[in-house]
Amino acid sequence: MPQIPRSVIALIVVDVQKGLDDAVYWGPRNNPDCERNISTLIETWRECSQPIVFVRHDSTGATSPLRPDSPGNAFKSCITGSPDLLVTKSVNSAFYGEPNLQRWLARRGIHDIAICGITTNHCCESTARMGGNLGYRVYFVIDATHAFDMAGIDGSKISADEIVRVSGANLQGEFAEVISTEQGVALLKSIDGVMPD
Repeated sequence: MPQIPRSVIALIVVDVQKGLDDAVYWGPRNNPDCERNISTLIETWRECSQPIVFVRHDSTGATSPLRPDSPGNAFKSCITGSPDLLVTKSVNSAFYGEPNLQRWLARRGIHDIAICGITTNHCCESTARMGGNLGYRVYFVIDATHAFDMAGIDGSKISADEIVRVSGANLQGEFAEVISTEQGVALLKSIDGVMPD
């Protein structure tokens, strides 16, 4: 079980948007439990009075289901309630969005973050890598993320499951501690935390 010396962990919920349900555009996905696990994390963070950040991708791509004028830009139904911060971005990392996530965390003295959302290997992994490089203790809740099948540079198919497995290996120990939803819930409930002003 991960150990933590501090009492505040911000949950960063990345790009859980309706447009990512467009299987024709994105292709097959994995982890049908992703949204349920995200809901569990949000509920637990609220019960423990811990900070929650929602991140929304406002795509600049002309055909993207995530562009701001598309219905797909909206959050999925598992994203409930109001966050303590809403960050919008048009690139991969949530640290390059508006308002500035790093500044918001610093003003509240928050040094630990837990990341979940979509997709594992793009915006979630990018945010985790940058968080690690910025000195945050990063918990990557891997079963509260999902990926899509992709084509390798040789044209072969790489399954979403394999992508998630490799993303976890890339992050573990170098940028983040890769944990499950169950571990994240247990971790949060094991600390005394009050949302900072």
